[in-house]
Amino acid sequence: MTTRVKLVAAGLVLVVGACREPLTAINPNNPDVERVFRQPASIEQTLATGYQQCRNTEKGTDMTAQMATMSLESYSQLGNFNMGLRGAIPRSPILNNKSAQQSLNGNFGAWSRQGRLQANALKQLDALRAANSPVLASEARDLKARAQGFFNIGCNLGWLAMAFDSAGIIDHIMASDFVPELSGYTDVMNAALAMMDSALAMASPASEAGFPILLSATSLSRADFVKLVRSYKARFRAGVARTPAERAAVNWAEVAADADAGLTADLVVTIGATSGWTIGVQTSTFYQDAAWSQITPFIFGFADQSGGYDTWLSTPITQRNGAFLIVTPDLRFPQGSTRPAQIAASPEPGNHTGFPYMKNRSGPDSPGDPWGTSYYEHHRLKYIRNNSSTGPYPEFLKSEVDLLGAEAYLRLGDMTKALSRINTWRTRAGLPAISGASMNDVIAGPNCVPRVPAAPNYTTTACGTIFEAMKWEKRMEQAYNYMGAWFFDARGWGDLVQDTPLHYPVPVPELDARLKGYYNLGGGGDASAALGTYRW
Repeated sequence: MTTRVKLVAAGLVLVVGACREPLTAINPNNPDVERVFRQPASIEQTLATGYQQCRNTEKGTDMTAQMATMSLESYSQLGNFNMGLRGAIPRSPILNNKSAQQSLNGNFGAWSRQGRLQANALKQLDALRAANSPVLASEARDLKARAQGFFNIGCNLGWLAMAFDSAGIIDHIMASDFVPELSGYTDVMNAALAMMDSALAMASPASEAGFPILLSATSLSRADFVKLVRSYKARFRAGVARTPAERAAVNWAEVAADADAGLTADLVVTIGATSGWTIGVQTSTFYQDAAWSQITPFIFGFADQSGGYDTWLSTPITQRNGAFLIVTPDLRFPQGSTRPAQIAASPEPGNHTGFPYMKNRSGPDSPGDPWGTSYYEHHRLKYIRNNSSTGPYPEFLKSEVDLLGAEAYLRLGDMTKALSRINTWRTRAGLPAISGASMNDVIAGPNCVPRVPAAPNYTTTACGTIFEAMKWEKRMEQAYNYMGAWFFDARGWGDLVQDTPLHYPVPVPELDARLKGYYNLGGGGDASAALGTYRW
């Protein structure tokens, strides 16, 4: 008993002594960049996998599925991932309070944390370089790592700006535990593009010997890395716009320059359980059955030449019936004038380049909203699900780069360059090349694709303009390829269903951390899409 008391007393003396110098204590829960990145190899590994982590968040389930239904790229009435909730007409708001947190904190938090991790790794690399350069095996390898770091930060900030109304801007200079105030999406995107410019500056000829970068089974040379960064810049600069006015105000000369310097072939990575690249709903859940994903006629019906879409369009929305054939010369759809013929012409794809991209369903049709159902499903990427969710995935398509350039040149008035890019993809899909002197010229008919809802009542269709032809190619070639493939363009073009949320609010935990109030978006409130191009 006596001995025990003495030990306790001695312990008290030690505690008191230690408290005289409280700053000597180490809090292991506090960010310690030097301790985490003590070894150069850990810095390099973090920066090397940073793009993959940013991209895997983009391929995440809920936001991808919701944006697909919000933009009419996909249809499902299921409550899973809130697809039915977000895609319902009339549109409902994104509720964002303690009782209903629908703002997808998983995406916001992941991109924010990943951006911070990349910034901290880059910060420590620069600190070590200041003391003893190079840090890695060579100066070229240091430059490559810095290029990757800046690109990775830009990737995370760019997706935050695309999806949310505001976010905290992260950089590699701020203290590792600094909590940035929220900035609007325009400022966040400007920061993302600046980071990507820094990545391009680092990926100079002096960094050549530090490359290649390995992306799963794909190797990126310095030149290919530069093309990928320029392609992302074009996507982000155009896609961040929330309204037609903002889209028109985009610096299209910069988009054109980035697109011209972008990818010259599809960037393909190998996805699967052991590759580190996640598959996303585009290659898994959407192909489960018709209840999970089918194509509503709203926009896919623009291909139809039979008159079935016009009948569908002229019927009150609650009475529409998608049980009609889309008969079209567009080879991305199954060919034939009967359903058995189209089913026979809907083979399972072997890769992402084969036609048709859509199939006429041979299995049971699925019930749903009258305006949401049809005979058709998108199956361009189903070969991956058919191969145990493993295989080559089109990470970034050349068609997107070409069509970003096409829109830029249409808006800049260079019809020769614009039409060349549009016709590359039209003629590949069996459609005739188009010509004209203005983006507002109507393409030749009568069997034209696309046929779009026409004024004054928007209950019949007419041949679309050259601008609509560009939009059609962009939609068909990018469908189901990445998160928001249709959503980001649709809000900038003014093509969303009225009252669709234009973006997500900052999630509740982030607002709590900054002592800010909660708010909802869309559904007729703030950040709701106006009645748009096609009057739906």
